[in-house]
Amino acid sequence: MNKKQFIYVLLIILLTFLAACSGSNNAEENESNQEKEDSTREFETAKGTVEIPSNPERIVTDYYGGELLSVGANVVGVEPTAFDNPFIADLLKDATDVGYPLNEEKVLELDPDLIVVMYDDNYEALSKIAPTIHIPYGTTSDIEETVNLFGDIVGSPEKAEEFMTEFNQEAEEGRKKLEGIIDSDDTFGIYELTNKGELWTFGENAGRGGQALYNALGLKMPEKNAGGESTKQISLEVLPEYAADYMFLTSYDPENEGTALKDLKDSAVWQNLNANKQDQIFYNDFDTFYRYDPIAVKEQIGLLVDKIIERKEQEE
Repeated sequence: MNKKQFIYVLLIILLTFLAACSGSNNAEENESNQEKEDSTREFETAKGTVEIPSNPERIVTDYYGGELLSVGANVVGVEPTAFDNPFIADLLKDATDVGYPLNEEKVLELDPDLIVVMYDDNYEALSKIAPTIHIPYGTTSDIEETVNLFGDIVGSPEKAEEFMTEFNQEAEEGRKKLEGIIDSDDTFGIYELTNKGELWTFGENAGRGGQALYNALGLKMPEKNAGGESTKQISLEVLPEYAADYMFLTSYDPENEGTALKDLKDSAVWQNLNANKQDQIFYNDFDTFYRYDPIAVKEQIGLLVDKIIERKEQEE
């Protein structure tokens, strides 16, 4: 091989090597791009399309702690009242109180890869920390919609399905336990008294046990409430029109004064209610029954059933 032929062969080898390197780099680049595409996805929100992690690992939220936990999410930061929720307190033992409105410095320290908020007070600032989803209050109308939505958000539809299976089983067991205990025409009402003496009635989707009582257990609400507003303020004078055979009352009394509840119990209107005369009024703990996240509602089913059965057994 002469010198010219040697240079020619060497050049071919060099070009082949460069082509191989280029192909390898392109393959690695394509693989990297594909991994990036697989690790994120677009999600439609009230604020428009947001690119979020396909499987977020560190989530900060304001009021959606229970919803996220119901589908197995890792909630690293949440607003302060979530820690008073008896149904999720243990699940939040490693989470951080990030205040409300969410404290941006605290959120930043937690290094979240997703933020989910009910209220958009500082949405823009939070969006600069991590992809932020705004889900306004009332977006979903029942537990199944809620669980499926949050299962989608965290990329765990199988967790949503698993939760709903457990929820439906709990509801079915509750309905069976009440067979022969209550009459099919019995009505069940939910009420709340505030420390200012204001009186409210509640429907099936505003907390206070409504979803457990009406949706899961399939019990009847008072005719006056049926098909009406989820919450309605009423006067004491018209309470008998909204009364039920079984009445469940929570008291919002943050200072534990007890005066509003005493006044209500002492009133002639309250004394003359059939539910009161039949000892079928239940005074429910506020923190326990205020909650309406999926985990709380699932647990409230058994609590309500047990209350009704225990009261009936006391009458015998």
